[in-house]
Amino acid sequence: MDKVFGDMLSGNCYKVKLLMQFLSLPHEWVHVDILAHETQTGDFQRMNPNARIPVVELADGHYLWESNAILNYFADGTQFLPQDNYKRAKVLQWQFFEQYSHEPYIATARYINKYLGLPKDREAEYHGKQAGGHKALAVMDRHLSDNQFFLGTQATIADISLYAYTHVADEGGFDLSDYDNIQRWFKDFETIPGYIAMARENA
Repeated sequence: MDKVFGDMLSGNCYKVKLLMQFLSLPHEWVHVDILAHETQTGDFQRMNPNARIPVVELADGHYLWESNAILNYFADGTQFLPQDNYKRAKVLQWQFFEQYSHEPYIATARYINKYLGLPKDREAEYHGKQAGGHKALAVMDRHLSDNQFFLGTQATIADISLYAYTHVADEGGFDLSDYDNIQRWFKDFETIPGYIAMARENA
């Protein structure tokens, strides 16, 4: 059985959990506490030398890290990753957008606020993330005005990648009330069979 090392408060880990639920993939979930520096141990860094979650230990003993790489691995051959070359490239386009234009603002602001409790020495950084986050949200909202999901009428791992941190962007100080198309997309995404909500607090 595949084993996932992660934290259900992390959007990157939640992406993996969502896909595995959508595809009914059996797996073991191993909680990793990043604030307790559990990713800094030698054992963890043998799995991922970059010392980040999520990490998947595959049944054959190989390891995979980076959330979007993990999504592409498990989605291959399913409805969540198109077989058409152009459409697969479009999935990657939105995943690169998520990593370079979305996550550095929205996920980082959320981390500073939710995980760290908005410490005084990071307040300026937190507020500095707001403009870039809203720029990414505006790009998404415009695209979703003409598309049910990011590749049309079929949800893909592009949607999973973007949903994870967008739907909790309020925890990073982003008001989503003016993004009508994103709000509609949330509702459509949450009707996918197997959907589970993200944990808001660790058990």
